[in-house]
Amino acid sequence: MHSTGTVSAPASAETHAVPGGDPHGDTGRHARRFGLPVATALVMGNIIGGGIFLLPASIAPYGTVSLVAFGVLTVGAIALALVFGRLAARDPRTGGPYVYAREAFGDFAGFLAAWSYWITTWVSNAALAVAAVGYLDVLIPVGGHAWTACLAALALQWLPALANFAGTRYVGAVQLVSTVLKFVPLLLVAVGGLFFFDPSRLGPFNSSGHGAIGAVSASAALLLFSYLGVESAAVSAGEVENARRNVGRATVIGTAGAALVYLLGTLSVFGTVAHDRLVNSTAPFSDAVNTMFGGTWGGTAVALAALVSMTGCLNGWTLLSAQTPYAAAKDGLFPAAFARRRRGVPTVGVAVTVVLSSLLTAYNYLSGSGKVFEVLVLVTTFTATVPYLLATAAQLFHLVSGDRPVDRGRLLRDSVITAVAAVFSIWLMAGAGYAAVYQGVLFLFVGILVYAVMAARRRRQETAAVTAGE
Repeated sequence: MHSTGTVSAPASAETHAVPGGDPHGDTGRHARRFGLPVATALVMGNIIGGGIFLLPASIAPYGTVSLVAFGVLTVGAIALALVFGRLAARDPRTGGPYVYAREAFGDFAGFLAAWSYWITTWVSNAALAVAAVGYLDVLIPVGGHAWTACLAALALQWLPALANFAGTRYVGAVQLVSTVLKFVPLLLVAVGGLFFFDPSRLGPFNSSGHGAIGAVSASAALLLFSYLGVESAAVSAGEVENARRNVGRATVIGTAGAALVYLLGTLSVFGTVAHDRLVNSTAPFSDAVNTMFGGTWGGTAVALAALVSMTGCLNGWTLLSAQTPYAAAKDGLFPAAFARRRRGVPTVGVAVTVVLSSLLTAYNYLSGSGKVFEVLVLVTTFTATVPYLLATAAQLFHLVSGDRPVDRGRLLRDSVITAVAAVFSIWLMAGAGYAAVYQGVLFLFVGILVYAVMAARRRRQETAAVTAGE
């Protein structure tokens, strides 16, 4: 690994995880490694969460041109998934983009990846909770007042956090069950909705007021949120059995499966819910089922499934939110408290993350913003793109440097995939808009100050160690 100003060999995979338990000695029954099915469920469960259930309404104002954005986004997401798979095969440690950026470029790049990704996770948790409240309101009226909606969103964040405190054994169980349960209603809408498809409900092709390319970019910036989670298995690689093989497989299978459900589901919602109604919908999948079958029973069932899905997604994202700071803390780039683990879970990271996401949720509800979900989503677009781009740059670095022998065919294939992932990441950053980039840069600048403090402390400790040894 890189230390401040020096380069040394990468640590082994066991640096961050020990098979069967906590690398710090916690090998109790609550800590368990994930196999391929659970790792795939983690990817799909984290990708298919609040995005699939709320984003059709968020992108409806752009028109059906947003479906083109979905297609382009899917190609880029799969390219990114393949890049993560290759990087995880090279370095199967917990931390994902943080590990890859630091190994290739040093401490500062690694810190930026970890800091940006950490911001992405807790802001995403706040956005997911806001999306879940829209479906909870179908079952129990909570959206009439800002304070009741805020309390509901806070409860939806703290319940998964409690499951994480119970240990990785329960995290994996909740993730697997919620992923299986969510697919029944999703497939019902994605496939069944095609039989009720009415082209007259689609609305205009481009209603954004911008050119087609600008509309595609702008809608893709919102849609990126629906693909956050593609890196889930890579970030938790230290907890995945046979990570060199299974992380890549879980990432690609999970991303491709989620993409298929996304494309069919969004197309079905667009074709079953009238455009003018969809633009103002807070539960578009419930509205689609009600249109398909009449009455409200179907929409109520879908709302319940959406809550199960989003709770499972929050469960997985809460774990991911603590994994990257844990890896960075082990290397001295985050405060040491983030490296504490209990029952296989970095509990301090979980606690800090849920508190920050709760404060952000409360601020956005009580400030009177009418577009809470969209504001939070666009912030995550920028902060997520930073570690994605750094990870892609790390793969490009390895390909160009030729530090490992590969055949010409694989080199060409990996180069094309990496180029697509790089263009995809830069395009998303551009499409996020000036406001999102501005807010995201402010978050990064705060991180630079944190890095300065942590780097100074490490330098002081190293100096003290050298002095003591003389």
